[in-house]
Amino acid sequence: MVKKIAVLTSGGDAPGMNACIRAVIRAGLQLGLEMYVVYEGYKGLVEGKIEKVDRNFVSDIINRGGTILKSARLREFKEESVRQIAVNQLKKHGIDGLICIGGDGTYLGAKKLTEMGINTVGLPGTIDNDIASTDFSIGFDTCLNTIVECVDKIRDTTASHQRCTFIEVMGNRCGDLALFSGVAEGVEMIITPDHPIPVDEVIETIKRMNKGKKKHTLIIVSEKIFPNIYEFANRVTRETGIETRADVLGHLQRGGSPSAQDRILATRLGVEAVELLTNGETGICCGIVNNKIVHYDIYEALELPRDKHIDLLNIIDLVNK
Repeated sequence: MVKKIAVLTSGGDAPGMNACIRAVIRAGLQLGLEMYVVYEGYKGLVEGKIEKVDRNFVSDIINRGGTILKSARLREFKEESVRQIAVNQLKKHGIDGLICIGGDGTYLGAKKLTEMGINTVGLPGTIDNDIASTDFSIGFDTCLNTIVECVDKIRDTTASHQRCTFIEVMGNRCGDLALFSGVAEGVEMIITPDHPIPVDEVIETIKRMNKGKKKHTLIIVSEKIFPNIYEFANRVTRETGIETRADVLGHLQRGGSPSAQDRILATRLGVEAVELLTNGETGICCGIVNNKIVHYDIYEALELPRDKHIDLLNIIDLVNK
């Protein structure tokens, strides 16, 4: 039976990670387990940045953004020899369970550790919502609300000056942030990897809308759609005669106090992860589907097709035209 559990956060930080850390630590202590934290993700694990903690360690962090455990990326973790160092660090402390909060790369690292004898559970912590085994990941809701707040403000200036404005949001090859925020804002166009729009069509649509009653235009775009969104905005200005600007929201999308929804989701998943480890489960990840906690083998989860939200695309066609 698992007696000592550690928790780490890996990859990009996401609001709600601290709430999840809090839930893991307190649930474990309540069950009589020794609880540990690992600083700086897998990099810190390899370097032995491991600390035993008590209940007070997670006091007053449920509302804090980012991750108190810090995060880092370690490409070398793909190498078995590097992972063996991590395994040795855990064994040195007698730790037999590890909860890893992060994205797909974090999941894969956890599964590889399972194959080397460490009991692991992966939890979805990423603003991008690009993990197919869960409807929502920790941090997505907060990031979405941050985008909506920013677009509300940009809309004021765009309308006042009768401009066309492209707003680039994060997503890392996943269009959920653009799609959900675009629906919430009622923008004129949403361009994502799952919902691409040819450049010529974008330009012609802007021209057509400007000829009608619509004298200002908001377009939300996923990152990496255009190599340089500013240059594309300049092109639109040249080809349409309509003043066009671009705003890249950038890393402000990652920060901020987590929403109530993210705090609740993080807490539910954190508690579930501890219970799974104490029940002998390993090499799995947790998520939420139809508001119910679900579990998958990590390899199975990584192979699942991601929901492209065709229902939302249909809604856009009905109400945003």
